[in-house]
Formats: sequence, structure tokens, C-alpha cells
Amino acid sequence: MERKVLLKEDEMPRYWYNILPDMPTPVKPPINPKTMKPINPDDLKAIFPSEIIEQEMSNQREIPIPQEVLDIYAIWRPTPLVRAYNLEKALGTPAKIYYKNESVSPAGSHKPNTAIAQAYYNKKEGITTLTTETGAGQWGSALALAGALLGLNVRVYMVKVSYEQKPFRRSMIHLWGAEVYPSPSNKTEAGRRALEEDPDNPGSLGLAISEAVEDAATHDNTNYALGSVLNHVLLHQTIIGLEAQKQFEKIGDYPDVIFAPCGGGSNLGGVGLPFIRDKINGKDVRVVAVEPASCPTLTKGIFTYDYADVARMTPLLYMYTLGHRFMPPSIHAGGLRYHGDSPILSQLRKDGLLDAVAYNQTEVFEAGALFAKTEGIVPAPETCHAIKGAIDEALKAKEEGKEKTILINFSGHGHFDMTSYDRFLSGEMKDYEYPEEEVKKALDYLPRID
Repeated sequence: MERKVLLKEDEMPRYWYNILPDMPTPVKPPINPKTMKPINPDDLKAIFPSEIIEQEMSNQREIPIPQEVLDIYAIWRPTPLVRAYNLEKALGTPAKIYYKNESVSPAGSHKPNTAIAQAYYNKKEGITTLTTETGAGQWGSALALAGALLGLNVRVYMVKVSYEQKPFRRSMIHLWGAEVYPSPSNKTEAGRRALEEDPDNPGSLGLAISEAVEDAATHDNTNYALGSVLNHVLLHQTIIGLEAQKQFEKIGDYPDVIFAPCGGGSNLGGVGLPFIRDKINGKDVRVVAVEPASCPTLTKGIFTYDYADVARMTPLLYMYTLGHRFMPPSIHAGGLRYHGDSPILSQLRKDGLLDAVAYNQTEVFEAGALFAKTEGIVPAPETCHAIKGAIDEALKAKEEGKEKTILINFSGHGHFDMTSYDRFLSGEMKDYEYPEEEVKKALDYLPRID
């Protein structure tokens, strides 16, 4: 009974997969917030290096991974594909459940896959400092790691409620030599304005993005790095799905359904896009985005142009959105708190190539607790969403008496999320479902595009 499907280092994919040329419906271009016209490469030069801009707009199907990036990836990649035999047994399901274990990276999540790449391209162009936002701290710690390995300064704006809930993520960021501030902060105009309006503002990812972008735009030799949403981020993450395809090929199997947590879309895109290419080419596979009921972008959001940040400094993206003024409730544990979603994944959702489901956080943590008890790894709250989706699918297979192959993208461990687990175990955790009327209110603040 073999649990792990492993690849050797020389079997690691040598390219990232770009789905843009394969999409049935093209993604609508981002809009410059000043001119309200489609952006061009020059519009992005203030915060991104030229090779990242090129990747963001590329129609090349395969983008070579630089050897220097592969050398750093090899610290933890290829990651194992693991059969969750104990979870299967606990559920009494005929389904086979696999998980792609991205928690083995030094930062404990999938996020370094793009952090290393972005830091590499910025250093190559002489940039000395990167700024970024982070929700639960996984992305911020990943970029801090990349800064340490590649010799760059990093400044992180962390959503205030997470900054307070997750002190050890902050410690990790500091240990790797980066600075981290609670957002909203008094370091930027966007942060000061938010604090004037509400001194107790708990923060949001959209607001933290505003601060990080402003910081980058107003300092020399400083660029901005984004952990999710944009095309180049999903591109770098596709190494997850490309490896998984090789691993399933080794054992002569293929997933019927894939579950991944979805906030901005980086780990869902990372595991899912190579398989969605197969689906476009006729393969029978479902890819499911699992999001929190308190931030249900793909399940309740509006498909339209919206600002990517609260201060309306970033390009407008055509995506599913809850409105750029969206503020997740303070009781929401973990990440997955962005108001919008990747334009690529949003269009795939609209075209019926991507499914989506939303769960309340107590049932999500129940799923994570079962996984921890059976498979031994404590999942991050984000990862618990995918586990919940997989458990429901496995129980459905049990009811129907059908064999099925299920893949979970195990996007990160929960070692720094024990405060949230303590709230769950003590019964203090509360559910919150984002009301439909709040989605309708967001329409009042959406931009008008001719």
C-alpha cells in the first residue's frame, strides 16, 4: 500500500502553463483607473519588472522556468502526491482521495512558487525592495522567504485582524528579515484615510493592496509583488497541477474532481488550470473552487469591472466581485478574504469550466479536524475548505456506491492558525453568511465603464 507518489528533481516541470491561448472566451483587458482605457505595458512599469509585465500579457502557452528559480524550487519541489487512506477509511467511502501536499515548502504553503519567481525577475532588473499585502500571512511570509533567499528588502502590509490573530506568522516574516505592518497603517495615505474614517477598521485585503501599491509607487528601486489574482501569479502556480498530472500518470489514474480553496485564485489556478486545459480538450474532469460563505465571490458576486483595491489605485479587472469596498467580518478565520477573483478563473466560471461552492467556517473547521485526526497534518483554515468539499464528494460517492478519484490541493499547514482552532474547539467560533443585500449595495460603488 503505497501512500506517496514522488517525482525526482529532474522530473520537475521545466515550464509554466499559460491557459490564455486555450480559453474559449478571452479575458477582458484590465482598465487603467486614470484613463479608463485598456492598460498597456507602460502603465505597469511603475510597480512591475518588464518580464513580469510580459508574462501578464503573454499568449505563449508554455513559459520556460529560469534555472535559478528551479534551483530554489528544488529545496522543496517536487511536492508529494499523497493517498489519504486513513481519511477514506474514516468516511467508509469507495472514493480514492489524494492530496497534493504544498505545505512542505519552507513557508508552509504553495505561495513561494510565485514569490521566488517574482523576486527573481525584480532582482534581475535591479530592484532592491518589494512591497506586498497579506491576508492570513501565508503570502507575506512567502515573499519574506524569497527576499531572504534572493537578497531583497521586503515590506508587508498585513490585514489588521490577521496581524493580531497570527503573531507567529509575523515572527516568521521578521525572522526572514522583512518588515510587517498592520493594515490599515499610518505609513501610507490610503491607510491614514481609512483610520480617519474608522479607527477600529479591521482591515481588508483590498485595503492592504492599496497601501502596498502606494508604498511601491512612491519609493525608488521599489516594486510591488502580488500573491494572487493576476495572470502571472496563476502562471507560476501551475507547477502544482503540472506535477500532479505527471504523478497521476505514474500510477495510471486521473482525478474525476479537484477541490481547492479560493480567495483570489492562486492555488486553485495552480492545481486546476492544467486540468482545465484537459477539460477544454474533452477530458471529463471537474474543478471546484471552495470559498467561505462570509466572502462568497464566485458564488454570490457580480461579474463586471471593478477596482482591485479599496483606494482605486490599481487597474480595474473584469471579475466576479463583492465590490471593492467589501470588508470581511472580523469573526472570519484565515485568509480567502479578497473581494474579487482572478479574471482568468472568473471567465472560466462564467463559461461553465469551473464550479464553485461556499461553506460556513464551523463545518470547514470540522473537516480540518477530521483530516488532522486521520492523516496527521493540521491544515490551514484555507485548506480546510478544499477538504470539506472533498469529504462531501466522498460521502456522495459512498451513497451512490460509485468509485471516484478525488484530488485536494493541500495548500498549506495550520501550525500558525491554532488560535482559530482553539476558538473552534471551545465552541466560540461563529458562522456568518454574507447577505444578498450587501452584494446589491456594492452595485452603487462599482465603476461605470463605457
